[in-house]
Amino acid sequence: MSIHQLTNSAGEWLRGNGPHSDIVISSRIRLARNLASYPFVNAANRRQRFEILNRCHEQLTNGRLGDDVLWVDVAAGTDEDRQLLVERHLISRQFAKGDTQIEGQAPRAVAVGSGETFAIMVNEEDHLRVQVMRTGMQLAEAFSQIDHIDDVLESSMDFAYSNRWGYLTACPTNVGTGIRVSVMLHLPALKLTGEIEKVRRAARDMHLAVRGLFGEGSEALGDLYQVSNQTTLGRNEREILADFESSIVPQIISYEQQARHALVRQRPAALDDRIQRAWAILTHARMITTEEVLGLLSQLRLGVNLGRIDNVGIRTINELFLMTQPAHLQRITGCEPEPAARREARADLIRRRLGA
Repeated sequence: MSIHQLTNSAGEWLRGNGPHSDIVISSRIRLARNLASYPFVNAANRRQRFEILNRCHEQLTNGRLGDDVLWVDVAAGTDEDRQLLVERHLISRQFAKGDTQIEGQAPRAVAVGSGETFAIMVNEEDHLRVQVMRTGMQLAEAFSQIDHIDDVLESSMDFAYSNRWGYLTACPTNVGTGIRVSVMLHLPALKLTGEIEKVRRAARDMHLAVRGLFGEGSEALGDLYQVSNQTTLGRNEREILADFESSIVPQIISYEQQARHALVRQRPAALDDRIQRAWAILTHARMITTEEVLGLLSQLRLGVNLGRIDNVGIRTINELFLMTQPAHLQRITGCEPEPAARREARADLIRRRLGA
């Protein structure tokens, strides 16, 4: 498998067939780990970063995590390659940019598992950032997989650990378990009814972070929100996981379901108007921007899940969320990078995918 093959279809997390997938797009669990014998990445010099990279390459591609792990040298890739990995949520935007204090491209890579169910960034903020992603509400399944990966890696790598503080990480908020639990949620009804602040208030009360489609610093384009825990110290992994499974996510799902029911009961004509307008624009537009298409796809996805439209499937819509992003669009269609050419190619791709 090569990086060029990643554009053939969406990853496992966008299949749209997991539990509560009408609202929960994906479940993700991430672990931060550092090698005990090296300084943190922000304090390591170029030689040390290469040593970390080479050691991790040996451990991540020796077959113990599977024989089809794809190793991508992020530093050696093109800007388009890096953006494509960001769009697929396999690396962070900060990781794609690299460390501007390092002369040349900072040594860094990502190991991607079969079906993109896991990705391991090497030399991000920590030496290793391990993440597992699943479609729908599958946090328990994601945790089981990442726990296994962690055990495999720890059996041959000495991680920085303190009996008092737990796993040591570059950022104090990750110290302890080093775990971040997050879900990506589609919340268009809460946005339409003006009640999205319910989620934000609940998140603040429960010490959660609410971010946009591409994580920290990004906007909630397409009514997609990432909700994750902010601290890891003083609580074990299973306690954090249990909170998400039994309290946090069910509460947000309930808010969105109530808002959807309210739209159907109280504003059916206005609801159908938005959905049908979205369908009309997507199937007839000749030029369209990324921001516009994400908003329209959000309305279309809501319509499918509410049974208001039946001529397109959820997986097709989910994949269009990804395929219409700039790097994917350029890779799939071969369009020129100029904005006007991209807008035209994007509209053409959408019409073809929707059968228009």
